Amino acid sequence: MACYQKHLSFVSFLLLILSLHVEHSMAKEFVPVGVVLDLNSTVGGIAKRCMSMALSDFYAVKDDYNTRITLLTKNSGNDVIAAASAALDLMMNEEVHAIVGPQRSAQAKFVIELGRKAQVPIISFSATSPSLSPAQNPFFIRTALDDSAEVKAIAAIVKAYGWREIVLIYEDTDYGNGLIPYLMDAFEEIETRMPYRSAIPPFSNNSEIAQEIKKLNETNARIFLVHMTASLASKLFVLANKAGMMREGYAWIITAGLSALVDPLGPKVKESMQGVLGLRPYIPRSKQLEEFKRRWKRNLTSSKPNVKITGLNLFGLWAYDTAWALALAVEKAGIMHSGFLKKNASKSNIKSNVDLAALGISETGQILLDTILTTEFQGLSGKFHLIKGQLEPSAFEIFNVIGKTERIIGYWTIQRGLSQELDDNNEVAYSISKDKLKQPIWPGDRTEQPPKLRIGVPVKLGFDEFLKVEWDPRTNKPIISGFSHDVFLAVLKALPFPLPHEFIPFMNKDKQSAGTYDELTYQIKLQKYDAVVGDTTIIANRSSYVDFTLPYSESGVSMVVLVKDNEKKNFWIFLKPLSLDLWLTTGAVFVITGVVIWVLEHRINSEFRGPRVQQLGTIFGFSFSTLVFAHSEKVLSNWSRFVMIIWFFVVLILTQSYTASLASMLTVQRLQPTFVDVKEIKKNGYFVGYQNNSYVEGLLIKQLTFDRSKLKPFNTYDDYHEALSKGIQNGGIAAVFDEIPYIKLFLAKYCSRYTMVGPTYKSDGFGFAFPLGSPLVPYISRAILNVTQDTDKLGAIERTYFSSRGSTNCEDPSTSISSNSPSLTLHSFGGLFIITGTVSLISLLVCFFKFFGSHWPTLSNSNPESSFWSKLIEMAKYFDQKEDPSSHPNIERHKSRVHAISSPDIIEPST
Repeated sequence: MACYQKHLSFVSFLLLILSLHVEHSMAKEFVPVGVVLDLNSTVGGIAKRCMSMALSDFYAVKDDYNTRITLLTKNSGNDVIAAASAALDLMMNEEVHAIVGPQRSAQAKFVIELGRKAQVPIISFSATSPSLSPAQNPFFIRTALDDSAEVKAIAAIVKAYGWREIVLIYEDTDYGNGLIPYLMDAFEEIETRMPYRSAIPPFSNNSEIAQEIKKLNETNARIFLVHMTASLASKLFVLANKAGMMREGYAWIITAGLSALVDPLGPKVKESMQGVLGLRPYIPRSKQLEEFKRRWKRNLTSSKPNVKITGLNLFGLWAYDTAWALALAVEKAGIMHSGFLKKNASKSNIKSNVDLAALGISETGQILLDTILTTEFQGLSGKFHLIKGQLEPSAFEIFNVIGKTERIIGYWTIQRGLSQELDDNNEVAYSISKDKLKQPIWPGDRTEQPPKLRIGVPVKLGFDEFLKVEWDPRTNKPIISGFSHDVFLAVLKALPFPLPHEFIPFMNKDKQSAGTYDELTYQIKLQKYDAVVGDTTIIANRSSYVDFTLPYSESGVSMVVLVKDNEKKNFWIFLKPLSLDLWLTTGAVFVITGVVIWVLEHRINSEFRGPRVQQLGTIFGFSFSTLVFAHSEKVLSNWSRFVMIIWFFVVLILTQSYTASLASMLTVQRLQPTFVDVKEIKKNGYFVGYQNNSYVEGLLIKQLTFDRSKLKPFNTYDDYHEALSKGIQNGGIAAVFDEIPYIKLFLAKYCSRYTMVGPTYKSDGFGFAFPLGSPLVPYISRAILNVTQDTDKLGAIERTYFSSRGSTNCEDPSTSISSNSPSLTLHSFGGLFIITGTVSLISLLVCFFKFFGSHWPTLSNSNPESSFWSKLIEMAKYFDQKEDPSSHPNIERHKSRVHAISSPDIIEPST
């Protein structure tokens, strides 16, 4: 009996508890909330479990709240129509006060429009596409970060590692396409190009993805940014790994949408992602989060077999906080016994759960929307605080996939940029430097930053001052040195970003040159090299398949010839001071001057009379004796004296110039080239030399039209010297054609034997070659200007390779010999000859007019019937007759002086 009473009292107690619970439950208001998710996906399965746990945790803490949210879940799959249909069914038939979801951005676009029509808040924790803007859709709330929030962080990483080109691989959906405009703007700000974008449809099979990967591999791209969902990305990375694109030299970055799901990905996928950099929102540590993670691991085994739930991810945390915020807002808004204001159904009486005309308007939608927007609390993912309808962006963490884990290598915030540690010190300056991040492990298990620029360098037997390739005897690795190499390293130091590189000799299996410089630069087009560094000349045909930087050396091609033997050994050197035309003109003027003086003095001066042979000798003797001012004949006419004064001035200048030029040839001897004209070399069929594998061969054949059989290639300066010193008669060459930097070095070594002559054939000097359209070219060119304008830096490099070459007593090798003859030319004395000719002509005209004026009338009156020529002959006879001395006072004075000198003892008697 006692036992029965005890049992009855226990049952009464249970009935009392049950009645109290029912009474308590009856006092609560259940608020229906729709959930539209792809329950077959990882994100959908985790989100559903997290939301359920969130409501259990919330009402366990807030047991006194009068409202209770009831989640009505619909499986939308990956179908846009199914998601819209599920949302419409929840609004019309279940009269939900809000809808959480849908999961994907493409689905959300349609559901948001339904929410606006029914004034039902659409709350999404996973539709992150920037194309869905809460500002443009008033009943849309995003309890996640907009994808555009991570763009600046991505750009900071790209700039920190100095990547100038990056290829975007994205999912061809609203989610993938929505980020492209923001990425383009961000990369444009940091001067990084996106030369190729790879759009992969979400339902692509392995064969289609493999085909796209093959295209990517053919572009020679090395840096990739992946923006897609986990289901598509898992296929991509496995196939990329098989294609050899996850090895050394490559770099991959994944955006937050995929980074949030790295942990739940399968081991095969994760193995294919080794070395990948990821970016995801930073989740601050908290006791609440750690406790939730422990409970999550315990509950994994209790999940349904048909639901794939793996490790926790960021979207699950956002789903948890979304449910928590919704529960708070429903209680705060005081939603009780509310429903929809129904509209008239369509004219058809057939019941349909997708009849948009029958969709009503929620009575509490606007109130609930306003309440959610102002709700704030500390959630599992951090502070829940909505700005303009979406979660406020905070910090991003940067991680590196290594093994089975993700190693955090740094953080990015709007205030500080990149940093290794995250703290609240806002006084630190904004920084974008890879030194602010921990050293990542790149694909291929390498610590060297990709991509490593593959730089081709020429292998040469000689002329190695510019670039020399040697081999380490222990490691058998190439050792590169030379002027071009050191200039390139100096240029790299002047760049605003790091540029990892490796030098690869252009050689065959015997470690000899694999071809010409044209073939070397063409390797860039063939994608064997990313650049060429060396003494590579900038010329037009090469610029059709590569881009050159600004030149870092002198430009032009010239000719080197042997210096002639000493002119002092020349038997006819005395003729060299004057050119042939000047010699002939001077002789002619001498004769003409003698004739002019004879004409002026013949009738009045007995020294210019006599037999014809004597008169001819007087003409030549007088004119040429004036060359040394030793003429014995005295002139009596004033016009003769005027002519002589001018002529003596001309003779003085000619003799002084001749003397100075001859003295210079005999004493101050200058180097004279054996050849000064290319035409002379070609006309005589002489051989010429050039540097082997140089573009100069093409210049000689195409531009200077040399016969190919007359060209000889050489490999060293000593080869030049030997071929030139032999001479053209002994199997040698007449000249060497090469670029001026090489000629300077050759002349510095053999400065006393050779000289540079002739014109300079234009080229643009030495430059560094890169692929067409390479974004590195303007940076390298600007850095070259900085280096070449720094005389101390460039001078130190030049002294290392050039200052010790040749004798220090050599003249400046850049001094070239003029191709003009050293003789004085007629052009130099043309003015003098014009003056003396004019004076002589005027004197003759005055003499003739005076003579004809006095004798022509008499002759005309005496022989009126004589012809003109007869009269001229008579005039010539008259001219040949000696004139009466009494008519010329100059003659009488001359005779008196002569008589006084010859008879000094005769004294005139005084009066």
